[in-house]
Amino acid sequence: MKKFGVKTMVATGIGAALFFVLGRFVAIPSGVPDTNISIQYGLLAFIAAVFGPIAGLLAGLIGHFFIDFSYGWGVWWSWVISSAVFGCVVGFLTSKIKIDEGEFGKSGIIRFNIAQVIGHILAWAVIAPVLDILMYAEPANKVFIQGIVSAGVNIVTTAVVGTLLCIGYSAAIPKKGSLKEEE
Repeated sequence: MKKFGVKTMVATGIGAALFFVLGRFVAIPSGVPDTNISIQYGLLAFIAAVFGPIAGLLAGLIGHFFIDFSYGWGVWWSWVISSAVFGCVVGFLTSKIKIDEGEFGKSGIIRFNIAQVIGHILAWAVIAPVLDILMYAEPANKVFIQGIVSAGVNIVTTAVVGTLLCIGYSAAIPKKGSLKEEE
């Protein structure tokens, strides 16, 4: 498990802020009511994979809270909790990937994407709809359609955005032994 130190706290704050900005101002309507194509989950998956499940959980929770709060309709806690769960699940399932050590090859890409698919299905096709029904008495057919559509589009956007962020970040990290002392 990755430590939750100052570096992780800063990454969590920056991740939550970027999650908010992307979710609030770069939301693309999906055609299903109250459901968007959201690129912020690629960023959240990246934060979770690099800094761990606690950073993923908090960045998702805080970022999604402020998205809902900024719209003025109230905080939709079922979806805020689902964003937090997604971040935590991805952080936990990617804990063996060494992205922050410059190692993100084919196996890392596969593991990252398996983790994000599991996280999205759990968060959006299971937890969000069930909580919508329990907390807000929403109709089951409506919320499960929203959840399945959200899971599907988020899987695609996370596969693209999240994978590219991980590849770019990993490539920017100097490899062990690559730095040589000049004479």
